[in-house]
Amino acid sequence: MRFVSTRNEKKQVSFQQALLNCMPEDGGLYVPCDCEDLRHWILYADEKTSFANLAGTLTSALINTEFSPIICEAIATSAFPFEPVVRQLDENLFILELYHGFSGTFKDFGTAYLASALETILKMNGEKSILLDATTGELGACMSKALKGKKLLKSILIAPKGSFRGLDESDFVWNGGSIFPIEVDGNEKDCHDFVQHFFSNPELVKKYHLSLANTANIGRLLPQAFFYTFAFTRIKKIVNGDIYYAMSAGNYGNLISGLYSWQLALPVKGFILPSTPQLCTDAQGKVMVVNDLVPLEKRNPANPSDPLNIERLEHFFKQNSLMMRSFVYPANVSNKQISEACKELFVKYKIYADSETSAAYAAARLRTDITRNDEGSVVLVARNCPFIDREFLMHNLGECPKLPEKVEGAFKPVALNRPVVSPKNYDYLTSVLNSLNLRRIF
Repeated sequence: MRFVSTRNEKKQVSFQQALLNCMPEDGGLYVPCDCEDLRHWILYADEKTSFANLAGTLTSALINTEFSPIICEAIATSAFPFEPVVRQLDENLFILELYHGFSGTFKDFGTAYLASALETILKMNGEKSILLDATTGELGACMSKALKGKKLLKSILIAPKGSFRGLDESDFVWNGGSIFPIEVDGNEKDCHDFVQHFFSNPELVKKYHLSLANTANIGRLLPQAFFYTFAFTRIKKIVNGDIYYAMSAGNYGNLISGLYSWQLALPVKGFILPSTPQLCTDAQGKVMVVNDLVPLEKRNPANPSDPLNIERLEHFFKQNSLMMRSFVYPANVSNKQISEACKELFVKYKIYADSETSAAYAAARLRTDITRNDEGSVVLVARNCPFIDREFLMHNLGECPKLPEKVEGAFKPVALNRPVVSPKNYDYLTSVLNSLNLRRIF
């Protein structure tokens, strides 16, 4: 598989290049430019195939010109000691739970895969790399597990003061770990400014071997396509009609990765999601990407710190314009309908559904015009542990589930006892980057 920028399809790069130098200099985002037909691999897998094995097999099929099957299997095995859970709720309704990793969020899958793949690439090439990301705190819990045992990959995380959680003392660079957390005396935007400042200068990116652990990096996004294949292996012997996936919009990462899975020949009929200002329906009820009205040459470069995958979605729509208008189904969902969906999922199925999952279910209820006509089944995508949205659940149900013991550590606040950095203090971050190299922590 090769990759091109959303703003320049003439220059192709490899999987390795796309992960290591994750932001194209033209201001776009990397997307696959050629997709293998993996139907044989997908149909061969069944309910006994583990997620790690499935991910290794699909990775091998996708990038067989760069990595051997043994290396691909090792990347996935190292990344995924956990896997999603698929449950059947009724005859034509299933739920895909993506929060059974270490931090209670779907982000565990992407960060674990990216870290495993990057460490492998760096070892093969004799290189080192630093992941530079802004966060409100939760990414720290993901990276804590993803970077365990990594020798060539380090992470600098920048968060507002007091928001870090889920990090252990052993994770810190000054204790021999792989993460250098920095607290900023400011807000989330101030943190993003640090990342943007460095990634706006290609020379600095090259000098410090910088990459990203958010979905601007295609290596973080691509493994999310495995979710849908995994769900298919669990339900293909049960369903009789077509399969639809219902999900929240988020930053469109799950949707575009689902579309990539379709492009790889996964049997899927469509994707249902709540409408957003950017992704909605036109006067004829067909899907429309509003951002598409602004020419690429008149846009600012893609934000490396806070990426909007809507640009990847636009690119996909342009490549498949006729089909896409009958493949993605937005629905206008109100707050009242989201609350009703939450209550219905609990009463009928004993499911604690956070606001995102409830919104996806509400959208699916509104689009029965397509699912019933096709006698289709709906797979409801639940991205995060319900406990994270406990205020929403308490408001609608009067109760919420306990925090699973497995992820308790991910919610423990972290006291760094380190200097708090003022906004735009880029000299401090430069000194940290220099220290990582000069102190030979790698």
